[in-house]
Amino acid sequence: MEAPPDGALALLPRPECVHCGFCLPACPTYAVLGNEADSPRGRLTLMQAVDEGRLPLSEGLVRHLDLCLLCRACETACPSGVPFSQHMQRHREQLVGSPLRPAGQRLAERLLTLAVALPAPVQRLGIAALRLAERAGLGGRLAETAAGRGPRGLAAALLLSNPPDGVELPVITPAVGRRRLRVALLTGCVARWLFGRVNAATVRLLARAGCEVVVPPSQGCCGALHVHGGRTAGARRLARANLKAFAEVGQIDHIVVNAAGCGSTLKEYGALFAAAGSAAGRRQGRLAARDAARAADFAARTRDALELLDELGLPEPRRPVERRVAYHDACHLAHGQGVRSGPRRLLAQVPGLELLPLPEADRCCGSAGIYNLLHPHEARLVLAPKLERLAASGAQVVAAANPGCLMQLAAGLKGAGLAMEARHPLELLDEACR
Repeated sequence: MEAPPDGALALLPRPECVHCGFCLPACPTYAVLGNEADSPRGRLTLMQAVDEGRLPLSEGLVRHLDLCLLCRACETACPSGVPFSQHMQRHREQLVGSPLRPAGQRLAERLLTLAVALPAPVQRLGIAALRLAERAGLGGRLAETAAGRGPRGLAAALLLSNPPDGVELPVITPAVGRRRLRVALLTGCVARWLFGRVNAATVRLLARAGCEVVVPPSQGCCGALHVHGGRTAGARRLARANLKAFAEVGQIDHIVVNAAGCGSTLKEYGALFAAAGSAAGRRQGRLAARDAARAADFAARTRDALELLDELGLPEPRRPVERRVAYHDACHLAHGQGVRSGPRRLLAQVPGLELLPLPEADRCCGSAGIYNLLHPHEARLVLAPKLERLAASGAQVVAAANPGCLMQLAAGLKGAGLAMEARHPLELLDEACR
């Protein structure tokens, strides 16, 4: 493999894998495929062999790397602290557009990463088309039949299992009572159109908790899908646009995110730019250092909405929510950000809500950004045990703090004929506090 290009994520500390095997039971793809090459330990061995010139790249090797969910469960399990995701992102950066990947996969990934970064008016047209399909009664039929028809069919199933509900939010929502903080909300490229109700619930809860909430008008995609796919140059472009958009609204205490994948990426903006600065020339290095400083400050002030509400205290619930709820840990909230107990503490405060145990709650559901569109067969294999555990839990609702998880779970529940809702925890908290 060639040397990493300028700006590759290759310059951070790299503790060595000692092949202890602790990562094996934590890895969803190893669990369902049973192949050492589809485990974190196996993939690290393959990447090291390629780096050292002992193993040539091949279609089979690249597929083993591509089948990684980047759920980061292995990082939680690893006693040596190996930053597996950094290794994988560095290799994926070098494989962008590689002919060793199937042409359909390359095209689908390119189109999907372009779509999430489109200007809001263009995205609005696509969502309008989905609304027309839903109103025409096509949504249910397509969602039931499309999932087995490749990436395009699965995209239809996922989207039509979660009808669009974009909500226009005010630029500024004042705090209820004494203002404790001034925060800015990332509305997200997908969540903005498909989960507007979650954004609205987030604003209401934060306002009741004493936050003035600002929604920067010129914000856009955070770049999470680009980072996961190795498109780091594109991720930096999107990050710079967001740094500018959030700076334009004045002084803020925190950037608040209600999507686990977005939050994990925002909290690592500093590392994204630090690697670019280390590889740049003198003049570009100064500019990169400035970007890195701004990004590091931005990252340090980023909080998941559930994380911040847990710190501030949940507003006094006004009504009971009589539901049996199983909480699914979104990978990039639990493994990427280390936020686990806070959401459960918040849900436990809701009168009438029964929080049920869910075995292996932090096991990936198979969404993983656009993984379920690029690798639908493997995604369904990963989802199947999650659906079995949910069915056995007795829950009426599965709560998950990430749009991708919600879409994957909703489509899976519908396909399995399970009468269970997929809801964001913030929706349940808002229902109790409204």
